[in-house]
Amino acid sequence: MSHPAVTAPSVSLRRYGAIEASDVHDFHQVVLGLDGAMVMAVDGVAHQIDAGSAWLIPAGARHDYAGIGENRQLVLDLPAASLAVPERLFDRARAVTVDASLTQLVYRIAAHAAGGAGGEQADDLDTRRFQWDAAARLGAALVADSGTVAGAQAYGAGLDFARIDRWLRAHLSEPLRIADLAAHCGFGMRRFHQLFIEAFGETPHRYLQRLRLDTSLGLLSDPRLSLSDIALEIGFGDQSAYTHAFTRRFGLAPGQWRALRH
Repeated sequence: MSHPAVTAPSVSLRRYGAIEASDVHDFHQVVLGLDGAMVMAVDGVAHQIDAGSAWLIPAGARHDYAGIGENRQLVLDLPAASLAVPERLFDRARAVTVDASLTQLVYRIAAHAAGGAGGEQADDLDTRRFQWDAAARLGAALVADSGTVAGAQAYGAGLDFARIDRWLRAHLSEPLRIADLAAHCGFGMRRFHQLFIEAFGETPHRYLQRLRLDTSLGLLSDPRLSLSDIALEIGFGDQSAYTHAFTRRFGLAPGQWRALRH
């Protein structure tokens, strides 16, 4: 199956037919079970997906799939480097069991999408906001859950990226001190920097910038927070610097983004 170029994350509800089909695409994908069940095989390894489970499919991996009766899944299409998600999460295809909090998030996003928020109108700014918001929440939850469902060492390189992501989120408002983060993980600075790039696909500062902006998407939905409050909470020196970075990343100023219907 051919696909148009994908440059931003997207979230959609899908049902899979009983006739087996195959696919391959140049973006990562996460298939999260909702209702009923389906079977998916990646690189010859097959697992059943139902509520509370998921397949993580790396870009370029062929996958064969078929539905089992009535079924419904929430699918996250994730181009590399579109969200603050460690590249190591997709170093290989894997079927995983997700925890209760992620399962609840999947159902909430699915209910929102079923109400029309996840439509195919590419020029619809409300749909665009929903796609980014939902993808950012799912991405954060998948990274947090990865340390529970598989263990850090399952991802290789001896670097616990879920723990690092959690540390960065807890210190968003502070300047990034690589030495502190390296010491927190038990590595020297040079070795840590090398391992970070291998696991996350980019430097610590670039990942942190993406993480700060992803986090701000959720904060913008809180009317009690001013743009200046948000800027300081996620580590920007002032509102102007935040607005510039946000606009460059998402194509709209944060005030315009906030004004969209949620």
